Amino acid sequence: MTAPIASASVEQDTAAVQAVPPVARRVPVTATHHGVVLVDDYAWLRAGNWQEVMRKPATLATDIRAHLEAENAYTDAMLVDTKALQETLFLEMKARLKEDDRQVPQPDGPFEYFPRFVKGGQYPQLCRIPRGGCADDAQVLLDGNAAAEGKSYWDLGGTAHSNDHTLLAYATDDKGSELYTIRIRDLATGKDFGDEIPDTRGSLQWANDSKTLFYIKVDEHQRPLFVYRHVIGTPVSDDVLVYQEEDSGFFVGLSATQSQKFILIDIHDHETSEVRLIDADDPLGQPQVVARRRVGHQYDVEHHGSHLVITTNSDGAEDFRIVTAPVNAPNEANWREIVPHKPGRLLIDVNILANHMARLEREESLPRIVVTPLKTDAEGDLLDRSGEHSIAFDEEAYALGLSAGYEYDTTRIRFTYSSLTTPAETYDYDMTTRERALRKRQEVPSGHNPADYVTRRLFAPASDGELVPVTLLYKKTTPLNGSAPLFLYGYGAYGISMPASFSTARLSLVDRGFIFAIAHVRGGKDKGFRWYTDGKMKKKKNTFTDFIAAGEHLIAQGFTRRGRIVANGGSAGGMLMGAVANMAPDLFLGIIADVPFVDVLNTMLDKDLPLTPPEWPEWGNPLTNKDDFDNIRSYSPYDNVEAKRYPHILALAGLTDPRVTYWEPAKWIAKLRTLNTSDNLVLLKTNMGAGHGGASGRFDGLKDTAFNFAFALKVAGLV
Repeated sequence: MTAPIASASVEQDTAAVQAVPPVARRVPVTATHHGVVLVDDYAWLRAGNWQEVMRKPATLATDIRAHLEAENAYTDAMLVDTKALQETLFLEMKARLKEDDRQVPQPDGPFEYFPRFVKGGQYPQLCRIPRGGCADDAQVLLDGNAAAEGKSYWDLGGTAHSNDHTLLAYATDDKGSELYTIRIRDLATGKDFGDEIPDTRGSLQWANDSKTLFYIKVDEHQRPLFVYRHVIGTPVSDDVLVYQEEDSGFFVGLSATQSQKFILIDIHDHETSEVRLIDADDPLGQPQVVARRRVGHQYDVEHHGSHLVITTNSDGAEDFRIVTAPVNAPNEANWREIVPHKPGRLLIDVNILANHMARLEREESLPRIVVTPLKTDAEGDLLDRSGEHSIAFDEEAYALGLSAGYEYDTTRIRFTYSSLTTPAETYDYDMTTRERALRKRQEVPSGHNPADYVTRRLFAPASDGELVPVTLLYKKTTPLNGSAPLFLYGYGAYGISMPASFSTARLSLVDRGFIFAIAHVRGGKDKGFRWYTDGKMKKKKNTFTDFIAAGEHLIAQGFTRRGRIVANGGSAGGMLMGAVANMAPDLFLGIIADVPFVDVLNTMLDKDLPLTPPEWPEWGNPLTNKDDFDNIRSYSPYDNVEAKRYPHILALAGLTDPRVTYWEPAKWIAKLRTLNTSDNLVLLKTNMGAGHGGASGRFDGLKDTAFNFAFALKVAGLV
């Protein structure tokens, strides 16, 4: 009789300990910048060997690990009453996924390539079939499930098959630290060569000889700055450095023109770019600069015949224009405009094929595809505007994606369409005949009737008179009398727009009475490039006030009421969460901050972190500029936590996250817990085996979403 009693007592004691919120010790660290003394009580949570932790998570200091694990135990204890709900939500979301799903094959010469999932599989398989063949008889080139076996984390980065279709280069990360190892597979045998290439960014491109591979390596701060060339059959130690970026404030990327004539080295920060060309038929040649970088000039390059086709913001083209230039003389003096700048019409993506240009653009917050025939005369490439036409849709809000595929000499493009109510549809579109063919409609195995739901687009007035787009999704049966809880999502940084696309997961919230909303705040490009510049640097606070304005407007329109909103954002959107928690805590019932960038000032003062120098054009450089220092300090969420009644807060972190390091949310929660005067939950959950994107498997990712949604439902009283 004594053993069971003792066991129960231990379990009760353990639960009691876990139910006590961890209190991080305070070890004040001071630093002085621009005459201002900063005191950080929780700087000790930043591991001195953080770079080693990215590669070997087990090397994390014992005291830091103990604190993070205590936070995890406390979070589990506080949400133990949602365990059954989490499982229900997970099974619900999983039931909406077609487990044995595949993308529509993309043709490339004698083959068609596509990824697919198998029933029960967490990771994709890369497959191909003979052109026109049956997808059920596919050759599996790479099985992600087999590659990930025994690993707590696995992510597939860049992949590329060689021009002769005999080799596959692929990059994988098994820690979440975004340090990818490149391997090369012989597709005839299915075996990898022995020449593995570690510590890469995962970006890679084949030259047309099918034996030369270009890839990017990172420096000791995990910044992608080096382009190397590898030749099949030679030691990796003999690989040649093709390009080295000397400015640590710039990142380097690799891509190729649609024609496969040029490999592109793209050098960029958040406001300036420079492109260098490598002739894909001459991989030993030196990279050729298209236009020398100058601050604020951004451009992308495509190719057609004897000319380059360049999308540029030069000459005041804030929303971009399109020019051409001779391949052998691409400098700006030789640029000739073919598509002029139109204010408010943002050019997003330009695809150049043998006889057509297809561009994705956005105007009045809605995307469309515009197709224009190409012809060539003595002066180069010209557009045939008489044949120009667009592809658009009628819903109030929707998402549109464009892909030109692998081939160049084709009249076919592929696009995807969805809305908050409409599952994704994949179409092939013939640019000559203007016929579209539906190739796939997203299946929801457990059932979905779009007619049961409503999508709306509203415009919330901001404090300066701007109108902030807000996209809504709710069930037709949801009462619109202010009683419904509302889940408000926002991001607002780097010019990234939030698409009004379909999600099977969020139906689990909406079906339980939540109204789901996306606030398309400044900092993104939802209303053109100016929408981005009005939400960065010294105008960053517009992002936060736009989000608050969206919430206030939804209350005024009767969709919900004050204190009934659960806000959500991640990464830079997590900064938004931290800022609005400080600025308008009474507006929100709860806040879910995924890998939140909340320690903005300290991070931007730390030039050794991976993203800091490249981020200065986005936020400002507080090391050298006092105005930037003062501006960031005025809104940095961690620095502005104070004694007040905060809403329920859940922060999610990843131990090996190189973008938003784990100590940012850990420090934020520690400070919040000390100063918060409400009895609301203040929780931190750190994934000890993942990075910025959370769990890597598709089902494990659903478990993360179920966890977040269970928190939202709990604080809303719907558990």
